[in-house]
Amino acid sequence: MADNKNENKNQLQIQLRPETADGKYSNLAMIGHGPNEFLIDFIFAAPGMPQAPVVSRVIMSPENAKQLMFALTDNINKYEAQFGEIQPRGKKPSVSNN
Repeated sequence: MADNKNENKNQLQIQLRPETADGKYSNLAMIGHGPNEFLIDFIFAAPGMPQAPVVSRVIMSPENAKQLMFALTDNINKYEAQFGEIQPRGKKPSVSNN
């Protein structure tokens, strides 16, 4: 029988502060990396505006960046199973000739 006390000790309690809860909108991301980290700049590019501000920068270890990639892939697959395939901008849906 598992010891629930030990399981609860290992649970991570996530805190979402009010100033973070609203989030930041981003429609562009730029990714760079060095030998020890990945930098992801989330950017808001408004139509007709000559400058696009970085709204958030996230710095991750290579291992954490790969885990993020797996989590995004899993969530995109689940999203597409429920709502249909996401079409990248400028790409037309493929048509089957069967």
